[in-house]
Amino acid sequence: MSRIGKKVIPVPKGVEVKFDQGVIHVKGPKGVLKRELHEAVKADLEAGQIVVRQAIEGSQYRRFHGLSRTLVANMVEGVTNGYTKSLLLVGVGYRAAQQGKALNLSLGFSHPIVFEAPEGIELKVDKQTTIVVTGPSKELVGEVAAKIRGLKPPEPYHGKGVRYHDEVIQTKAGKAAGKSK
Repeated sequence: MSRIGKKVIPVPKGVEVKFDQGVIHVKGPKGVLKRELHEAVKADLEAGQIVVRQAIEGSQYRRFHGLSRTLVANMVEGVTNGYTKSLLLVGVGYRAAQQGKALNLSLGFSHPIVFEAPEGIELKVDKQTTIVVTGPSKELVGEVAAKIRGLKPPEPYHGKGVRYHDEVIQTKAGKAAGKSK
């Protein structure tokens, strides 16, 4: 049995949890999330806590116990506090501007890039070079941040591009460093 799967998930005040034929619905101040649980796992609400149990015994189903518990815990955390990822634009002329729910990005290409935010995600621009992605779904916040970073990933020689706020880019030496006289 999974050590993580055994832990109960406390449900904070203001969060509603419903179970409907293998689908869990979590509603809180930051939004509403739903997820279909794997058939090998069942979840119940007991005394203000969510308990995740294995429904089918077997070694090949054991792995879904801890995973499902973590996914449900992330849902509860997301609708309570939300998740945030910050991105930095590094480079001369690299900047972002907000256009409603979309971003207008200048990343050194011949044209600006318009990035539309999916439903449930909020994009904010600070100081033209910092983008903050927020939302209740940890999975969706990470996916949107990765898509924005993928538009112009940091290059290894000068570190120019879009990077995560806490990301450290290892820069390469370049051609001149290899020469010796």
